[in-house]
Amino acid sequence: MLVNCVVYNDGHKVADSTLEDVPQYLLQAGNFVWVALQDATEPELRILQKQFNLHELAVEDVFNGLQRPKVEEYDEHLFVILQAPAYHGKDLHMGQINIFVGSNFVLSVRQECEQTLLGVRARAEREPHMLKYGSAYVLYALSDAIVDLFFPVVDMLDDELEQLETVMFHNQDARQNMERLYDFKYKSNVLRHALLPLADGFSKLFGGRVPAQIDGAENYFRDVHDHIMLLNSQLDTIRDTISTAIQVNLSLIAIDHGEVNKKLAGWGAILVLITIFTGIWGMNFEYMPELHWKFGYPMALTVMAGSSYYLYRRFKKAGWI
Repeated sequence: MLVNCVVYNDGHKVADSTLEDVPQYLLQAGNFVWVALQDATEPELRILQKQFNLHELAVEDVFNGLQRPKVEEYDEHLFVILQAPAYHGKDLHMGQINIFVGSNFVLSVRQECEQTLLGVRARAEREPHMLKYGSAYVLYALSDAIVDLFFPVVDMLDDELEQLETVMFHNQDARQNMERLYDFKYKSNVLRHALLPLADGFSKLFGGRVPAQIDGAENYFRDVHDHIMLLNSQLDTIRDTISTAIQVNLSLIAIDHGEVNKKLAGWGAILVLITIFTGIWGMNFEYMPELHWKFGYPMALTVMAGSSYYLYRRFKKAGWI
């Protein structure tokens, strides 16, 4: 679905266009076209593939579901895949933004992505002195806005993890704690897989040889790269904290099991002592001095009760019971 198709010249908007009229605007010197699609159909993308001379492999990646983020250079254009995070309650959803960047065009295709990115276009049009740099600045504005979407998500994940760490020693439901920790680990891995490849991808856009499409805009992409590295650093810290919390939770489970085992051992020792006494006095020997003693039965009960009470007090003092 076409979101918008706008023609710019020297940083100012010239006209809104249709896909069919794009070729005639591209022929005019100084123009560049910014096309935005959402959940593009194959006929729409094939039209633009022909008009912008897009590489077949790059177009196929758009329709192949969620792809690994990357920056690829082709003969006529750059192809960038980014992922955008969004929260659904406590569920993390990742959408995909595909960006084709040529010398006089930018084509962005959002697939299963909730972020509208309309603010990026508004920001660019408020800065004609930057927009006059053409497609390079649009790529920077889009990638900067998408990478910045990760900061509140990472901060939210960090806050939730701190809250769980606070209550973990008071919440006795170890299984629930472990499920939440593994949920945090899954989310951090999803975010890491969306950001880690970009560190290498965007390092190609500044320093040394850079693609012709972004020549002169290297410093802006260095800024995006710095944000990516900062987010990766935060995620590494979160992952380390999660691993530590999992080990602590397992230790708490082991401690709880140890307390239960000590209680069982204490009561088991008391029962074993009683069993020993009853076993001895239950033997059917003819000549046993206690069998014909008038006070044998109450004495046996007294010995068993006294011995059991003595063990109970010792175990209680030791904290086993």
